[in-house]
Amino acid sequence: MKTLALLICLTLAPTLSHAFELPKSSSQCIVGIVDDWNSSHITLSFYDKRNGNWQKIKDEWQGRVGAKGLAWGRGLHPISPSTILKKEGDSRSPAGVFDLGGVWGTERSVRRHPNTHYHQVSSRDLWVEDSESKFYNQFLTLPHEPSTPWEKSAQMKQNDYPHSLKLFISHNAPPKATPYGGSAIFFHIWRNEGNSASSGCTTMSEDRLRWLINAIDPGRRPLYILLTRSEYAKLKPFWKLP
Repeated sequence: MKTLALLICLTLAPTLSHAFELPKSSSQCIVGIVDDWNSSHITLSFYDKRNGNWQKIKDEWQGRVGAKGLAWGRGLHPISPSTILKKEGDSRSPAGVFDLGGVWGTERSVRRHPNTHYHQVSSRDLWVEDSESKFYNQFLTLPHEPSTPWEKSAQMKQNDYPHSLKLFISHNAPPKATPYGGSAIFFHIWRNEGNSASSGCTTMSEDRLRWLINAIDPGRRPLYILLTRSEYAKLKPFWKLP
């Protein structure tokens, strides 16, 4: 009974799900599919809309998501009041449809579309994961080196290869970030060559991530669609998914 209740809560109410479809302004998207809500293995595809039709333009590739699988995230898609949502520290990746943000990395520059925002991470850069802070899920740059315990805990990861390049996924993004709703969700390089799951991000090999960053065009409103296989099949005709 407990498993059945969880599955019911993870499924969007039909009236809500049928009322949504992908923004017409979007003509690029990354689709991520996992086998079930508790899987940490993901298959990714990249689609381009041409003449009104979605076309896959890259072979599928493998990645990892949260160690405990997925929970519904806060993005563009509707949310049912009974839906189980992602929470801070739950080791689940947010499911749904999300806009993409900028790119952060350790290099001076990376190959990308000219309009894609890029920031070279320094020791003064923070990403706030403190749910009690007014800056929750925001990027900040200090005018000094981190000195207080709070500043040090929010410091973006230093000298950590998997986090040396990452693309922001706009889950629970400001200015309406819900406290404890999950923060710092990115595409980034996988750990242990894909043998380790993430804490909630979507991870992949470095070469695939670099290709992805170079392929997206902010002017085409690229989206990330992350769903279980069964939810994708159910929602595809209503949400106008690829």
